[in-house]
Amino acid sequence: MLVPDNIHPEQTIYFNGAFVLKIIQERRVMDMLDLYVQTTSERDMTMPVFVLCLDWLFLLDLITLNDIGKVELCS
Repeated sequence: MLVPDNIHPEQTIYFNGAFVLKIIQERRVMDMLDLYVQTTSERDMTMPVFVLCLDWLFLLDLITLNDIGKVELCS
């Protein structure tokens, strides 16, 4: 569940995914680890939460992995 009722909204994938999306929108294509470093400079999150955010954004068709393995904003 993206917004469960038993935790604070700031700890949800929905909330944290917005920070990941903001960073990738600024550069359009990034290495996954660079994206993680940039995201955690704005919002403190663990790697598992970051990966779940990437999964969620991928399922929404907002990001994809290109041929060389970089995270890319879908057009």
